[in-house]
Amino acid sequence: MIRIFLISLASLVLLSCGQRRDEIVVSDLEIKMNIIAEKYVKLVLDIGKYDPDFVDAYYGPPEWKPVEQNLTSDSAAHVMLSAEVDTLLSELESLASYKASELETLRYRYLYKQLLACKMKVEMLNGITFSFDTETKTLYDVTAPSFSDTHFEKIIDELDKILPGSGNVSERMELFKKNFVIPGENLERVFNAAINECRRRTLEHIYIPESENFKVEYVKNQPWGAYNWYKGNYFSTIQVNTDLPVYIDRAIDLAAHEGYPGHHVYNSLLEWNLANKRGWKEFTIYALFSPQSLIAEGTANYGIKMIFPGNERIKFEKEVLFPLAGLDSSEAEKYYKVIDLQDKLSYAGTEAARKYLDGRMNRLQTVEWLVRYALRTKESADKYVSFIEKYRSYVINYSLGNDLVEAWINSSGGTEQNEEKRWQLFEQLLSTPQTPGGLTKR
Repeated sequence: MIRIFLISLASLVLLSCGQRRDEIVVSDLEIKMNIIAEKYVKLVLDIGKYDPDFVDAYYGPPEWKPVEQNLTSDSAAHVMLSAEVDTLLSELESLASYKASELETLRYRYLYKQLLACKMKVEMLNGITFSFDTETKTLYDVTAPSFSDTHFEKIIDELDKILPGSGNVSERMELFKKNFVIPGENLERVFNAAINECRRRTLEHIYIPESENFKVEYVKNQPWGAYNWYKGNYFSTIQVNTDLPVYIDRAIDLAAHEGYPGHHVYNSLLEWNLANKRGWKEFTIYALFSPQSLIAEGTANYGIKMIFPGNERIKFEKEVLFPLAGLDSSEAEKYYKVIDLQDKLSYAGTEAARKYLDGRMNRLQTVEWLVRYALRTKESADKYVSFIEKYRSYVINYSLGNDLVEAWINSSGGTEQNEEKRWQLFEQLLSTPQTPGGLTKR
């Protein structure tokens, strides 16, 4: 149990943008936590030897990175790693009597929840399986809501009324959306325009070190639609998967989510504010299967609304992206009405993962369920199941993460009518140690 007094997140005062490292007063508690943080980084790297997906990014001391990789977990390794986690948790708990600053409180809670996720990951590497909800609660500090098939059927009924034609809604959805696929030869210029606009709008509100940069690569044969590989020093490689058709709305979605104000900005601000300014080593590593991912995915999804409030997105796409893609924009409003309804089916992916991982549906049944209730094409559904097989319950981080971030920002005063406060709160989430459980505290 975390016994340090948890101060209201909304009252956190951020570090000044111009503050130098030598101006920060390092408390006795911070010194002790720095020692634990270094051990945490090395622990995550050690776990990563047995699962290469676990370490999503690392830009700490090169000499800490293990030479050995892709090892097979055995009982001896399991015992050793599990004991390391227990030791670090005990060391953290021994600091509970210290008086903590606001930022130290957040840091303490962050490290504690990250270590609990490490404990779960070690158990999973040892072949122990857990229920979907137990897995998500420990890895991501949340339990995803559950929805009945009827919930999705009601949304599909609404789509049935507005999609052209009659008959199978999934097939009509696919047929309708074909008119909005970005031709392959135009994809690069459309995506470049999207990410440049996302970057411009983000930098109007958030300062990132001037050396920040990124490159874009187009790849195939991946289970995901796009990925941000953060390299440190404020640089990212953004990969876009072209296995499946890329629809016009995905240009902004991917550019904002992977780039600005999404993963690239999130990782850059954590490196700048915490790893570099404060010397907090735990922010030189990103453990993928951990509470940090829900914050990362949630802010990346919600960030789309931050930079394109109201009708600004559809206006930009009709005026800029549709022409660049060579698409007819005359039905853009109807397209987004369809897309907005389809987005309400997002938790169908969570339900599919829950049923599949809990053994209530086999692979074929899961694909068919996604076609019916998520209105995916069979190819897209098959790709989604491949994602579940590789990343398991990670799928909850997108929809639930977005909803938690949106609820916290709105309840803290960051409404659409108070844009300045909204951006202040959003930047706070990107710049400080956060946990999903912390967002639900009022």
